[in-house]
Amino acid sequence: MKAKHFILSLCCAISLSAHAQNSNNGFNIIPLGVKGGLDESNLSAYLVAAKGSEGYICLDAGTLNAGLQKAAINKLFPISNAEDIQKKYIKAYFISHGHLDHLAGLVLNAPNDIAKPIYAFPSVIDVLKNYYFTWKSWANFASEGEKPILNKYTYQPLLAQTEIAIPNTELKVTPYSLSHVNPYESSAFLVRNNNDYLLYLGDTGADTVEKSNKLAELWTAVAPLVKAGQLKAIMIEVSFDNSMPDKALFGHLTPKLLMQELNKLNNLAAGSLKNTKVFITHIKPCANCELNIQQQIKGANELGLTIVYPEQGKLIALN
Repeated sequence: MKAKHFILSLCCAISLSAHAQNSNNGFNIIPLGVKGGLDESNLSAYLVAAKGSEGYICLDAGTLNAGLQKAAINKLFPISNAEDIQKKYIKAYFISHGHLDHLAGLVLNAPNDIAKPIYAFPSVIDVLKNYYFTWKSWANFASEGEKPILNKYTYQPLLAQTEIAIPNTELKVTPYSLSHVNPYESSAFLVRNNNDYLLYLGDTGADTVEKSNKLAELWTAVAPLVKAGQLKAIMIEVSFDNSMPDKALFGHLTPKLLMQELNKLNNLAAGSLKNTKVFITHIKPCANCELNIQQQIKGANELGLTIVYPEQGKLIALN
């Protein structure tokens, strides 16, 4: 009888442990900005945390304060002041590349913030150090560069395809290099929470246009995660509709090029990409651009993918 009770207790413990592990998977995403311009209050920035955690990382930081205000209105944080939310809940910044629409919020809100790391490739850190966090353009809130150095933000150079753990969060991040008008470097960030993954891409052109293999390398890396059902979402830009000629894209995607690239990934993943949600980011402004992009993606979605258009200040829960 005792043996039966022991076995039953052991089974229950294993079941509870597995449940606890599964319950710690998944992500919460809070878009602070989703556009590619011209509205400076709604530019690329996404907070990401492990489910059940209050430790967020910020993937790009084109807009911060305006997005945090909307998130506060939607009661996504237990406090309502945007400045206090930035200080308390954002634990680190990941900047994909050095263009203003991906980092202006970080620079402008630096006086309000507290000490934190900025993770980026060395080429991106050079842009921040030489052009933004300088006393000629603003003030040097970072840990290197023009003196006096205020040491609020610590530059943390990333090494491509090398995973790092992010302090004060449950997350780990692996960076990948992207081409944004070759040879200008942008970045993708593969975020991991236990066995679940989220892939965020900064600005990128298609390999065929960029004369590059950067996306092919990224798809090869994440295809096993797609096949295993571990890659919960891909956040990828589509800046222009199909009327934009390739020579005028300047390192961006259209619906046609997006689907060409996703088809490559789907083939590598043995046709299982339909189990991964695709979030469209960085739509640039023009007459009917957003509607055209949505219609063109819908018309080309022969894979039956779940396509989502994130909205500023609205929570995205990924299980």
